[in-house]
Amino acid sequence: MDVPFVSRDEMLANNVSRASEMRGSPLAFLDMRMPGHERENINIIGLNVTENMDDPALDPIIKAPAHGFSVGYIRARNGRGAALHAHETEEVFVPIRGQWEIYWLAGEEEQAVTLDVGDVVNVPLGIYRGFRCACDDPEALMLAVVGGPDAGKPNWHPSVLEAARETGLSVDDQGNLREDA
Repeated sequence: MDVPFVSRDEMLANNVSRASEMRGSPLAFLDMRMPGHERENINIIGLNVTENMDDPALDPIIKAPAHGFSVGYIRARNGRGAALHAHETEEVFVPIRGQWEIYWLAGEEEQAVTLDVGDVVNVPLGIYRGFRCACDDPEALMLAVVGGPDAGKPNWHPSVLEAARETGLSVDDQGNLREDA
């Protein structure tokens, strides 16, 4: 195996993202205008899992390629987070600051687990899941990792699609965010 040479300057320019400088977007996904689902999504590296392809704030911060995964942060206030959605890949959540609740549907019944800083949950593929901040820390932050060669777009629970229409948002056939007139 050939070992590449990467200088410190190249590493800093292409492969490092400082937490203090990270900014994301308040409109990465269909549900983010719905009450209780306001949050900031920050795409750090990888597959750029988003529905709002027109927002440059959602481009991955680290431009170096990541093969088969994406890493991002989520910032949210207490009680706010993502609505029920599924992926065709696993999704891993790790609270970095504050408590976070991960919830999912087991049939039609909602189940949940509260995670403390450093806890890890791997949500299996195809399960409708969501998450919400479960603390009063205004700086609450959670790491999200989506795996697989193609993370695709979220598959929203039918109730989310209906509620999002009331906010003027929908997704097209390719899963890209649309603002309806």
